[in-house]
Amino acid sequence: MSSMLRAALLLAAMALPITASGAGAPAPRLPAYVVHAAADPARKGQAADDARRHGPEIVAFTGLRPGGKVLDLIPGAAYWTRLFAKTVGPRGHVYGVWPKAYADEAHQNVVDYEALGHTADFANVSGSVEPTDQLTVPVRVDLVFTAQNYHDYPDKFMGNLDPSVFNKAAFAALKPGGVLLIIDHAAQAGSGMRDTDTLHRIDPAIVRKQVVAAGFRFAGESRLLANPADDHSKAVFDKTIRGHTDQFIYKFVKPLR
Repeated sequence: MSSMLRAALLLAAMALPITASGAGAPAPRLPAYVVHAAADPARKGQAADDARRHGPEIVAFTGLRPGGKVLDLIPGAAYWTRLFAKTVGPRGHVYGVWPKAYADEAHQNVVDYEALGHTADFANVSGSVEPTDQLTVPVRVDLVFTAQNYHDYPDKFMGNLDPSVFNKAAFAALKPGGVLLIIDHAAQAGSGMRDTDTLHRIDPAIVRKQVVAAGFRFAGESRLLANPADDHSKAVFDKTIRGHTDQFIYKFVKPLR
């Protein structure tokens, strides 16, 4: 048994410390298809990050299944895209989308992502650059996912956009019953969007309020990336906290009706 598969099977035996809205929820085990996705040899360059980023557990939390369709917003170096692609398999698809303002800042990521979609291992991946105030995909998807990017929308380089632009577009892109999952760096309680452009953080309460206002139902949270030792006062790039920020993981669902 390979070390990668052994590690993935160990993850399968671990519980997910997920808290549903208002109460503790039993911790489900990782589905077998997530275990196999995590163990896929095509991920060997990024699988070492799984313990820190809790990728397999978070994918399980989204409820994504084989054959699913995903919109991965601002996918960066494609850590999440690779895991999603292997989870949904050849019948599914991952659409990586960059708002133009962000693509202009991360040009090489966009180039690398396009190349990824032309490989045999990730033929179910495609990327696009969209106008910054828009977000579209060719088909309605099962999951809209964004990690550490929601806080960027109100910032100067993104045109000081109201996050409602993203929330409404995500709602339209999802199938009824689809999931919006947001991961971001937590700011001090009550700070709203004050720290988005300086500390690159956002108050979880304002995110929940904004997303629910767009028509979503709050479906729970996971504390996999929580860090009580982070007092939310430092910029996320500060060397004393970088890679260890307190992050919230919020799950929202588009109602069936």
